[in-house]
Amino acid sequence: MKAARAKTPRRPAVKKPSNPSLKDPVGVYCRVRPLSRPDQECCIEVINETTVQIHPPDGYRIFRNGEYRETQYSFKEVFGTLVVQKELFDVVAKPLVEDLIRGKNGLLFTYGVTGSGKTHTMTGSPGDGGLLPRCLDMIFNSIGPFQAKRFVFKLDDKNGVDVQCEVDALLERQKRDAMPVPKTPSGKRQIDPEFADMINVQDHCKVEEVDEDNVYSVFVSYIEIYNNYIYDLLEEAPFEPIKPKWNNCNTPVRNGDFIPPQSKILREDQNHNMYVTGCTEVEVKSTEEAFEVFWRGQKKRRIANTQLNRESSRSHSVFIIKLAQAPLDADGDNVLQEKEQITLSQLSLVDLAGSERTNRTKAEGNRLREAGNINQSLMTLRTCIEVLRENQMYGTNKMVPYRDSKLTHLFKNYFDGEGKVRMIVCVNPKAEDYEESLQVMRFAEMTQEVEVARPVDRPLCGLTPGRRFRNQAFREELSRKLEMRGGPINGETEEQSVSEMFLQNFPPLPSCELLDVNDDQTLPKLIEVLEKRHKLRQMLSEEFAKNVLAFKTMLQDFDSSIVSKENYIQGKLSEKEKTIAGQKMELERLEKKIKTLEYKIEILEKTATIYEEDKRNLQQELESKSQKLQRQASDKRRLEARLQGMVAETTMKWEKECERRVAAKQLEMQNKLWVKDEKLKQLKAIVTEPKNEKPERPSRERDREKPVQRSVSPSPAPNAPPVRLRHRRSRSAGERWVDHKPPSNLPTETVMQPHVPHAITVAAASEKALAKCDKYMLTHQELASDGEIETKLIKGDVFKTRGGGQAVQFTEIETLKQESPTGRKRRSSPSNPDPPEGAADSEWTDVETRCSVAVEMRAGSALGPGYQHHAQPKRRKP
Repeated sequence: MKAARAKTPRRPAVKKPSNPSLKDPVGVYCRVRPLSRPDQECCIEVINETTVQIHPPDGYRIFRNGEYRETQYSFKEVFGTLVVQKELFDVVAKPLVEDLIRGKNGLLFTYGVTGSGKTHTMTGSPGDGGLLPRCLDMIFNSIGPFQAKRFVFKLDDKNGVDVQCEVDALLERQKRDAMPVPKTPSGKRQIDPEFADMINVQDHCKVEEVDEDNVYSVFVSYIEIYNNYIYDLLEEAPFEPIKPKWNNCNTPVRNGDFIPPQSKILREDQNHNMYVTGCTEVEVKSTEEAFEVFWRGQKKRRIANTQLNRESSRSHSVFIIKLAQAPLDADGDNVLQEKEQITLSQLSLVDLAGSERTNRTKAEGNRLREAGNINQSLMTLRTCIEVLRENQMYGTNKMVPYRDSKLTHLFKNYFDGEGKVRMIVCVNPKAEDYEESLQVMRFAEMTQEVEVARPVDRPLCGLTPGRRFRNQAFREELSRKLEMRGGPINGETEEQSVSEMFLQNFPPLPSCELLDVNDDQTLPKLIEVLEKRHKLRQMLSEEFAKNVLAFKTMLQDFDSSIVSKENYIQGKLSEKEKTIAGQKMELERLEKKIKTLEYKIEILEKTATIYEEDKRNLQQELESKSQKLQRQASDKRRLEARLQGMVAETTMKWEKECERRVAAKQLEMQNKLWVKDEKLKQLKAIVTEPKNEKPERPSRERDREKPVQRSVSPSPAPNAPPVRLRHRRSRSAGERWVDHKPPSNLPTETVMQPHVPHAITVAAASEKALAKCDKYMLTHQELASDGEIETKLIKGDVFKTRGGGQAVQFTEIETLKQESPTGRKRRSSPSNPDPPEGAADSEWTDVETRCSVAVEMRAGSALGPGYQHHAQPKRRKP
């Protein structure tokens, strides 16, 4: 087993500076493409410059049970069907190109369903170039005169850039020219007519403020993300037939799949930015050259014919423009050889593959797998946007799943604050794309709520500005002066021209050849010429010394003036710095105030939302209460009607009862009058009857000899407690009674009235009264068969139960009944025959026959034994 190799620890790198306090939202724009046919049904309507309205088509409304719901979505700007490419470029892409030249990154991608015009927006069509050729044209129009020669900037394989001297760059160019590989096109070559109309932009748009003391170089690369793999579209691979896959047994796989081209790997550089390793990056010097490189890669991009689009993009394409810039040295001649001063900015133009439904595209096989990977990567992009939005809005710290897709992993540094992000949502207004367009609109509206930190401006190099033009002016002036003096104009240095001027001012030397010994003219002439040259040299030396002295004096004056100017400038600079510091403080104060006001506005908006919600809830509650009150009022009216009916019925019932009682009372009074009349008649008969005739009276002795046999009570139940014998009087003077007299009882006029000492009189039995007493008596009245009122006194014993309540066991019943004398037979005259002996008890003629009879009954009589009354304990309120 091999030992695990230890990884080299990563060197901590400084993150590219960004300003977290200043954030910009993701700029989302909407472009509506025109309909293919004028008779097609449209489901998207442009309301104004920032709002579109989408409504379901007719068939959709019928399918959804007649629901018709119009939805409006707002964007930063909406472009209708009549918008031209230049207007779209000026609003969306032009600020990104300006930031690119100022050293900032940018990301622009098109998003939408298949056939919504994303590729047309990005690339364009013949005669109407899209965003990509216009971006290239603006870049080269801006940096054209300030471009560095080829290979002065050289990209490394770690997403960095190096600067080379002129000699190394020249060697690189010579080496490239000697290679047999095809070169990138130059500006003098004829443009391919296939795309010549796309880059023939007549706008000549450029950035106004370009740093003229920098040199620039542009590098382009073109990749695609297909089935979640990254491929280089500019890679010059030799054409070979695609070989089948081989399994572990060294036999080809028989499923017909083939080995795809070699994919690239994503890595992270020292600044934590993602890049594609081994990707071909071509240095270009013109718009034509850059677009020809793009077109060469575009031909390799995977497109296919689907049901929705004849040329449907099956991959996400990414065209990356890198701009390297470095300042010139102090003389303004060569590039500053310091890597720290190099700035590398990047603009990524992304054409996303269209989101689609496989049941509409009729995709199958490879197309179906492609659609699944496309939708998966777009879903990952949507998930990342949702998590970023949730983290920023609610202060959470959830991990953003960038690594779930190569698309989101490649551009994660843009969402972390490495540049400006803009998105163009392309929509097709036809009714068939309604549901897909609805999802695209929701995602786009959510993306606007994500904020990206604004990158800070790059630091200044510290060298004097205007170096390039001063150096050019100096060279032009020097060339002009040399031309005026007849000296060299091109190719000679300043030292050579001065020496030649000095030699030309000297007198010419005569011939120094001596042919005769007696020649006495050559030497004197030579001596004379030399003396003249010596004098001229002395004169020139003196003049030079004077000029040097004057020049020194002038330099001193110039130095003093420079010092004074420097002091003046320093004073002005200090004042400006103080002013700038004060303005910065004021800006910070205003920014804090803005943040405070924004926070207050947010709180007020939330409060207003809460109040509106409470208002809606209260309105709903008020409506429910009013409905409840209406129901209660209707119930009340029904109850009143019902009570009126019950009152009328009860009144009629009591009227009948009163009539019956009045009739009973009249009958009773008639009976009483009849009894009195009978008594009077008897008294009259007694008075008028002769004294010697005594009426025959039944013998009382015989009645006493034959006492009335009482009925024996049946034996109690086995489990029933024994019943005590009846006693006329109270057994204990300390016993207390509960005298239960219902309020419905009527008063009677009998002589014998129930009287109970030490009694608590109640109208209804209660636990409190039962707990204080040990005896219970219920007074019950009922109407007998002869129409008289019969009063029953039901007595019982009170004892406690296991549950804490009171129970009553009835022991005996006393009955008090009032009867009319007509209810008994009496003798009408003494001439009647004697009654039989057994009828003596039934025919009484004395006063006792008209008296009421009190009868006591024990438990076990006709009412039956064991009658009980239970009083349950009352429940306490919680």
